[in-house]
Amino acid sequence: MLVVFFFGCRTVTEEKEKPAITIEEVLHAQKQWCDALIEIGNVYVAGGDYHQVTDSIISLLYDYDHGQVIFKPTLAFGDQTFRLSKQGAVAYFAGSDPDFPDDKGFALRPWIAAEFENIGNDHEGIHLYGDKAIGAGHVHFTGADGGQVTVEKIFGYRKYDDGSVRIILHNSSLPYSP
Repeated sequence: MLVVFFFGCRTVTEEKEKPAITIEEVLHAQKQWCDALIEIGNVYVAGGDYHQVTDSIISLLYDYDHGQVIFKPTLAFGDQTFRLSKQGAVAYFAGSDPDFPDDKGFALRPWIAAEFENIGNDHEGIHLYGDKAIGAGHVHFTGADGGQVTVEKIFGYRKYDDGSVRIILHNSSLPYSP
């Protein structure tokens, strides 16, 4: 009878500590998102290439190019309620994509103001988890026609080694009104 013992060698490597996200970075990401929505509408009104601008903004603010994103837009429904692809996100904000025929371009209203209001006092609506964070609250939009809309938002963020903060979760809905 032959008995073989194998003792494996294990190398220990130091795991690089992930950069922690801060409240200030979440607030900045929220402001960037609001400003970007207005920028898309401004480019649209000026007759510029708003699809290209939207694509660039989605690459900058969302994690589609680097990982995965779960996005549930405010005015999406049916089989296209959730947008797991960058194409789906661009279509929602800029419209005119035959693969997403119901999208008219949420950013094209256009909006002249958008402001994020986190729930609770003293940033209670922002929870930090190392390199990730969740922020919940309302975004108040003002259209060029003066009309106002409030939308409920939950965003998930991830901070990368290079210091960038990108959206990994975006859930949006209109407030319930019985």
